[in-house]
Amino acid sequence: MSLADSPLPPDWNLDSYFFELPSCLVAQNPSTKRDHSRMMLLSQQTTGIEHHSFYEIVDCLPDNAALVINNTKVLPSRLLGVRQTGGKIEALLLQEKKSGQWEARVKRAKRIKAGEVLSFCNDSIRAVALERLKDGNWLLEFENHETLMGKLEQFALAPIPPYIDRSAASEVDHGQDRERYQTCYAQQAGAVAAPTAGLHFTVNILEQLQKRGIPIIEVTLHVGIGTFAPIHCNDIRHHQIHSEYYKISPSNMDLLHQVLDDKRQLIAVGTTCVRVLETLARADRSTSPSGWTNIYIYPPYQFRWVRGLLTNFHLPYSTLILLVAAFYGREKLMHAYQVAIEQQYRYYSYGDCMLIL
Repeated sequence: MSLADSPLPPDWNLDSYFFELPSCLVAQNPSTKRDHSRMMLLSQQTTGIEHHSFYEIVDCLPDNAALVINNTKVLPSRLLGVRQTGGKIEALLLQEKKSGQWEARVKRAKRIKAGEVLSFCNDSIRAVALERLKDGNWLLEFENHETLMGKLEQFALAPIPPYIDRSAASEVDHGQDRERYQTCYAQQAGAVAAPTAGLHFTVNILEQLQKRGIPIIEVTLHVGIGTFAPIHCNDIRHHQIHSEYYKISPSNMDLLHQVLDDKRQLIAVGTTCVRVLETLARADRSTSPSGWTNIYIYPPYQFRWVRGLLTNFHLPYSTLILLVAAFYGREKLMHAYQVAIEQQYRYYSYGDCMLIL
């Protein structure tokens, strides 16, 4: 059925968010320098499109802007290992359920049995497979869990997205991922994916923005594996979105309210910051600025706090592209995506970005 024949309005029809992307435009590696990626500049008021380098963001932001960044830190959580039989496995740690026990997504795990000892990272890390969970993930209990974080930092790999091919990666490649698949301001460990809009920033860029008098507010949202989950229902309103943990310190909350009182233009660095801000905007000021958010943003949507957005180019059929469409307009966004393809912009996590003002 074509979009024209569908009983659903285009904004709610999943097929409205599809585009053909040449595989050569899926960025497999970051740009040579963080701030030398490309940046498409878009206006909410017009259909105009400008092309910039990211470091020009210092001049592109309005004088009354305030920047909101996500300081979550990606945990090296991808573990290569073997079963007791010698069969190869790979585990991605998702969430610590209690001390030493982690929910993990395990590849090639069909024959694993409860109680089996799994060896990871050349036997530097061991875990017992406690039970297979309802969704197919495993609950793993790690030996010497007091030292697990240090061992993950030393031996585990960055949990890069599945569309980045590292099947023939060298130690140099893995080392680059550990450094570049992390924002320069990452502090709070807990994410299994990077807030990729922030990957373009350098300390120098942030310092230049502060010299301009642009406040920088830090929030934390630990990006979960659900960020990569595609939407399967044709009516996007029926999708069950994932939840993610967020928090904001009292000092940053005070700064946020001061910025709002001053009527500054809040610029969210990434969809993760949008989720935090729009969740906080719906909460009472006296409530605790932390918790789990399952806010689902798709067209049409009335944004309460966010007035600008820096974001990468996202996967079709994803909740992320819906959020950006809600902010900028679906038709304008899909046109911008086609222009980006024609102009050879690089897509997804290690790719280029757009700034919508």
